[in-house]
Amino acid sequence: MALTSRRTAAPPLRTPSSVLAEAADARATVVLSGHVQPDADALGSTLALAEGLRRRGARVLVTFPDPFTLPTSLGWLPGAEGLVPSSSVPSSPDVFVSLDAASPGRLGELAALLDGAGTSVVIDHHASNPGFGDVRLVDGGAPATVTLVADVLDDLGITLDAQLATCLYAGLAADTGSFRFGNTRPETHELAARLLATGIDHSDISRRLFDTAPFGWLGLLSVVTGRAVLETDVGAGLVWTWSSTAEAAEHGLPGEQLEALVDVVRATEEADVACVLKGQDDGSWSVSLRSRGATDVARVAMALGGGGHVLAAGYSSSADREATVAALRAELSAA
Repeated sequence: MALTSRRTAAPPLRTPSSVLAEAADARATVVLSGHVQPDADALGSTLALAEGLRRRGARVLVTFPDPFTLPTSLGWLPGAEGLVPSSSVPSSPDVFVSLDAASPGRLGELAALLDGAGTSVVIDHHASNPGFGDVRLVDGGAPATVTLVADVLDDLGITLDAQLATCLYAGLAADTGSFRFGNTRPETHELAARLLATGIDHSDISRRLFDTAPFGWLGLLSVVTGRAVLETDVGAGLVWTWSSTAEAAEHGLPGEQLEALVDVVRATEEADVACVLKGQDDGSWSVSLRSRGATDVARVAMALGGGGHVLAAGYSSSADREATVAALRAELSAA
C-alpha cells in the first residue's frame, strides 16, 4: 500500500506588528518600557508606540526601571505625564514590549516581564543586542529605535499626527545628532519629512533637546572639561574626564545633566575615542564612549560588560575611577 504524506501549513510568522495587532484587537493588557535612565529615543519610541496601541484599543501601561525620575529635558514629550511606577504594572501582562534596550540587564527589575508576560516583544537598534524576547525587531543599522516604531505604527494602520510625530522626531534628532552622525540614511530624512509634514515645531523640539540647560551647567562644564586628560598613545587616541551626580548637585543640577558631557568632549580632534565617567550615588561609574570612526566602541563596551553602537556605547563599572580607566585603556590598546 502506498504511503501518502500529509503536509500541514506552516504557522504564520509572528512579528512585533502582528503580535501587537492581535493584542489590540483582543483589548489585551500591554506593558511597555525602555531602558533604565531613558534618553529621547527610549522615551520617544515608547510613548509613540503606547499611544498608537491605545488608539487600536489595547490597555496600555508605560513604565521604566527604577531608579526613574523623568528628565526635565524630556518631560514635555506628549504622554510623559501618564508614566506609572514599575511596581504598579502586572507581573504577567498579556504582552510586554521592550524598546531601545540593548540587553535584558538594561531593563532592571522589569526584565522579569520577559518571562512573565504571555508574549515578550523586543524592538531595538543596538548592534550589540544578543537577541532576547519571544518576538524581535532588531536592526543594528537603524539610526534610532523610533524609526522601527514608525514602521510598526504603519503596520498597525496608525496615522502619524503631531502628537506621535513629536515623540518620534525627538528620538530621531537625538540619536542622529540632529542628522550629523554617520548612522543617518536617506530614509532617515524621508521619515523626518513625514514627521515635519504633520506640523510639528521641529525647531522648538531641537531647542528643548540640545540648546536648553540651567545656568549651573556652564559651571559644571567648565570644571569637567578643565580636568580632561588627552592620551594620544592609547589606541587611536583617548580623551577622558569624569564627574558625578554629587558634583552635579553642587551646581544645582540633577544627575541627568551629566549625559550631555560626552558630546562636548568628543569634539577633541586629537582623540578618536571620547570617554566620560559619571559617578553614581551608589559609588559605581556609568561610562559613556564615543568614537570619531576609527574605533568600534560597541566592541570595547561589550568586553567591559556593556554594549551599544559602533560609534556610541557605554557600560557600568563598580571599580574605582583609576581601575575603571585602566581597564578601558587596556581594551582600547588591544583594539
